[in-house]
Amino acid sequence: MAETSGTTETGESESRPRTSSWKYIGPGIVVAATGVGAGDLVATLIAGSKFGYTLMWAAVIGCLVKISLAEAVGRWHLATGRTLFDGWRTLGGWTTGYFAVYVVVWGFVYGATAMSSSALPIVALFPDGPGLKTWAILTGLVGLVFVWFNRYAVFEKAMTVLIGVMFVVVVYVAIRVVPDVGASLAGLVPVLPDGSLIYTLGLIGGVGGTITMAAYGYWVNAKGWDNSSWMKVMRLDNRAAYLTTGVFVVAMLIVGAELLHSSQIALTKGDRGLIDLGVVLEDRFGPTTAKLFLVGFFATSFSSLIGVWHGVSLMFADFVERLRAGRAGDGTGGAERAGSETVGRQERSVPFRAYLLWLTFPPMSLLWLDEPFGLVIGYGVLGAFFMPFLALTLLWLLNSSRTPREWRNGWLSNGMLSAAGLLFVVLCVQQMRDLPW
Repeated sequence: MAETSGTTETGESESRPRTSSWKYIGPGIVVAATGVGAGDLVATLIAGSKFGYTLMWAAVIGCLVKISLAEAVGRWHLATGRTLFDGWRTLGGWTTGYFAVYVVVWGFVYGATAMSSSALPIVALFPDGPGLKTWAILTGLVGLVFVWFNRYAVFEKAMTVLIGVMFVVVVYVAIRVVPDVGASLAGLVPVLPDGSLIYTLGLIGGVGGTITMAAYGYWVNAKGWDNSSWMKVMRLDNRAAYLTTGVFVVAMLIVGAELLHSSQIALTKGDRGLIDLGVVLEDRFGPTTAKLFLVGFFATSFSSLIGVWHGVSLMFADFVERLRAGRAGDGTGGAERAGSETVGRQERSVPFRAYLLWLTFPPMSLLWLDEPFGLVIGYGVLGAFFMPFLALTLLWLLNSSRTPREWRNGWLSNGMLSAAGLLFVVLCVQQMRDLPW
């Protein structure tokens, strides 16, 4: 079957299915590299340190949940030719209001978090060099310059290199600690030890579950996949991405179980926990392994930084474009068919670059100041609500006439998205309870 499609006399693309092939893999690698942050790895390590291999089954279920969510995002983009924000707008003005507040507050706090996370391993690698704030600012500026002057194709290649480094380092460390194969297989049987519920929910819903899942459809379009003929390719790409994420989670559970659980070593919560792990690795395996791990830590953090700098800026550019079209009285809401040309134009647009600047410079002030109480609360509330918002709006969109009948949800998609929505609602409630009210 030909890998290129022609056009009809009306100028529309034919939708002959492409043969799924590993050579097309790309957007999934980007979303996997972006979604797995240093904090996710620490949370997984802590789960392994507390419960050993017992929660391995939760990591597997979490992988399946993410596959179903990302597949739904990609299917919406390819089946309708409309972006996700364009779909949200059809559900009512409340979606626009929520996203407007979310993207401003979340971006402000996340910018500082991403820069600090990327700087931590550099400071550990070069303790006699500049301090954390200096490195944090430098990583933010490097991310800004890289995304500002490069387009998706170069961005994807860089993310592929970073996820390659992450993969090699995480798997290498897991092999070095010598996993207990029998115990890991036993961990695939669902069991809930006392006190493990929150850790279980976090493993299922937390790792790789951020706004970047919503950005997946934009990266699919940037790749040049712009109609339903790419559906099989997108699904292969998506599965490869979250199977890779699953390997990360399993590997870090092994490290937590073998290196920390038996010796009852506790890690600091948040990104700094990986510095603690670096110290443990140096004591056990020597400085070479510890430094290699810190390089992997940097790849994990910096890939998340540039992934958000690119992906969420694309979403913001689309958000602004749709608002402008709506206010101009365009009856279609400005809903031109999404594709690589649209994304290429948005990458050069003023809103895209304005949001890049918003992610980079205002958050630098938080490197010197404790995060204001109200900002912490607002960030926590908006962040907690995003994944339930994504899962439930996808259920709405993909079961309605907004989606061509052929590509609407079946029973499996509805079951997985409903389960994901319920899971994220529970996690949302727990996150709200944990906020410093």
